[in-house]
Amino acid sequence: MKLLHPITIFLFLFLSTSTFAQVNEEKTGGWYMYFWNTTFSESNWGLQGDVQYRNWNLMGDLEQLLLRGGLTYRPNNTAVKFTLGYGHITSGAYGDSNDTSSESRIYQEALLPQKVGSRFFLTHRFRYEQRWVEDQDIRTRIRYNIFLNIPLNQPDLGKNSVYLALYNELFINGEREIGNNNRVEFFDRNRFYSALGYSISDNMRVQAGYMEQTTNTLSKGQIQVSLHHTF
Repeated sequence: MKLLHPITIFLFLFLSTSTFAQVNEEKTGGWYMYFWNTTFSESNWGLQGDVQYRNWNLMGDLEQLLLRGGLTYRPNNTAVKFTLGYGHITSGAYGDSNDTSSESRIYQEALLPQKVGSRFFLTHRFRYEQRWVEDQDIRTRIRYNIFLNIPLNQPDLGKNSVYLALYNELFINGEREIGNNNRVEFFDRNRFYSALGYSISDNMRVQAGYMEQTTNTLSKGQIQVSLHHTF
């Protein structure tokens, strides 16, 4: 499969974030995340998942608690990984309210790693979601994310690597009508993220950075701290 030039895609998605109207929130959010994946011994199959605790502020005002996991499959003689997974999301209201709503989600995903030159480690992620949001009709969403990791102190991302981590993710809604005479836009949101990462070991990395999430009605910044674990 022939991919579009990765740098062209990345620059286009990065520049696209400036074309949407921005409404600044008073408080920067805080997202704290753990990502994991494992492969069954001598098998093409594995598991992956993540736990994300998202706050409207740095801590304490729940935005979302996201629990997600899936079964993975990597065909022989390829680096592509496919995932079929499920997620459950509890969403909190902004501010003093303790009201929450829930969502169940099934997703299918393809992950395509790519190396450009000696130090540019790219990953393309294509994800299709079927969403059961509380008090709404079933919805679908298409997501495309391009990740770029650039090691700074050594040529790879192995142990003791300090690296620059970037990504941009575009979300597109599948359905406009979501029930009860409510509609959503074709464009759902865009996320642009930049961070510094450190490889604690060959199979564990930590990242700390900043993500700007833009929708049709607001643009809000999020501090992000994440642990990435392969075992």
